[in-house]
Order: sequence, then structure tokens, then C-alpha cells
Amino acid sequence: ARRRRPPPPPPPRPPRAYEPRSEFEQMTILYDIWNSGLDSEDMSYLRLTYERLLQQTSGADWLNDTHWVHHTITNLTTPKRKRRPQDGPREHQTGSARSEGYYPISKKEKDKYLDVCPVSARQLEGVDTQGTNRVLSERRSEQRRLLSAIGTSAIMDSDLLKLNQLKFRKKKLRFGRSRIHEWGLFAMEPIAADEMVIEYVGQNIRQMVADMREKRYVQEGIGSSYLFRVDHDTIIDATKCGNLARFINHCCTPNCYAKVITIESQKKIVIYSKQPIGVDEEITYDYKFPLEDNKIPCLCGTESCRGSLN
Repeated sequence: ARRRRPPPPPPPRPPRAYEPRSEFEQMTILYDIWNSGLDSEDMSYLRLTYERLLQQTSGADWLNDTHWVHHTITNLTTPKRKRRPQDGPREHQTGSARSEGYYPISKKEKDKYLDVCPVSARQLEGVDTQGTNRVLSERRSEQRRLLSAIGTSAIMDSDLLKLNQLKFRKKKLRFGRSRIHEWGLFAMEPIAADEMVIEYVGQNIRQMVADMREKRYVQEGIGSSYLFRVDHDTIIDATKCGNLARFINHCCTPNCYAKVITIESQKKIVIYSKQPIGVDEEITYDYKFPLEDNKIPCLCGTESCRGSLN
């Protein structure tokens, strides 16, 4: 049988021809290396070019006095990990939350990284409150003995007594997620009726300043307004410098009420209890907003709910 001849070898591929780079393209490549750093491919081609220049006999005598030193790889191409929904808050474009100001966050997005379950009474059983309750009981009994010894109604309404109540009869409170709206304030100890619960703390501003701030807060994306009116031209702004009292939600049948008292010629807003309040019960009071056409829906969910805050 006749043997078949092997096929002829394929013709060699012509060498690739590259167009020479312009001076602008050459400088762009150098600037990219300076800004981004060197990767492993750039390092291998640099070393290959250096070895070829050493083999040349003309014009490269100065290379005989040099030697190759490995440079650290500075341009690391690590793939960016995709953020999963349960990883936490959003990534800021500028790298800092402070540089981006205020922006609204939906309740669904907050629930991904906030603890939506309120603290239960079982978790509070291990807290040692006997010593603190004993001290508070002794202070209250000492105050009752002082009032019975003096026996005048003027002393009971004096500024000194009110200041003493604000400083030494503070209730144990905490804030947490509320079934009414967003955050709320909850009692960590039993509170009797007609007791001082907490003072509404903030900046005292005039009506004109309050109107300007309210417009600015809306532009900045601050959904809730913590402006509490004291009198005709005095308003307490607790938006950026307040205490836990600003988390108290509205309720059409509240367990507390707000009262304006005067201490050392300065008006203060204090929240009092209307009825006995148990542990882990939410603190609420009636906002008493003025009637307006643009209604704000009420979410208290009680039987006698009016349907709106105003």
C-alpha cells in the first residue's frame, strides 16, 4: 500500500505590526503607572526590556553599572466584593458619612441592620435595681417629711422643689423600636401617677428661627420635627441637641401629659405621668397639634384614636 504523505506544515504567521504610539499616548501610559502603580504584567515586561538592553552592544554601556532590583507590586487588581443586603448600611460615595450630609433612609432599609425587637422584661431581670430604688425611696420620704414639717402650699410649688425633682428624681428610661412609629421611649421601672418622668431638653429659639429651621430640616431629609412650643414666641428645638424625651410618640389616649414649669425665671417643659406606668410600657402624650387641612395620620391604634395628629 502506498503511504500517505504528511501534510505540509502551516506557513509561519507574520509578525504583528503595531503602529508607533504618539507622544501623548506614551505620556498617558506613564501617568497611569504613576497614579495606579505597577502590576505583575508591567513588572515582567520591564524586566524583559532591561535584559534585552543588556544584550545590546551599542548605546547601552551605562547599563553595565546597574543591576535589576524587584519592585513591590502596587497595583493589586482585587475584585470588589458585592455588598449583600444583610451586610449593613449603604456605602458612601465619598468614603465618609459626614461629608454627604443628611439623606432619608427608608424604614425597610433600617430594619436590615437595626435591632427591631424591644428589650423584654426577662432581659431586665438580672439588673440590680434594689440599691437604686432604696436611695430613691429615701429621697422621696425625706422630701415628704420636709413638706409636712413646713406645711405650706407655696413651698410645694416653689422653684427649689421643682429643681430638686428634675435633678434627683430621674426615672429609668430607654428608647427602642415602637409599635406606634419608628422609635419610642419605654419605662424601665414602675412609675406612679402624677410623677415627673423626664424633661424635654433642647435649644430655646424664637418663632422666626423655628420656621427657618423647619424648612431646612425638610430639605436635609430629616423626616421628624422635634420642635416643642413653650409659649407664643418660644420654641424648644431638640432635633440635634436633645435628650430621650424627643423619642416620645403621640397617642390619642396617652399615659402622660406635658406641663410648662418655671425654674429660676426660665420656662421648661416636663412630662408627667397621668396614670401608673409599668415596666416596658411605652411613654406617650398628646402632641395637641393645631387643626390644619393637611392632616398627619395617627398610628397609635387605640379605640378612641382621632385618626390624625392635627
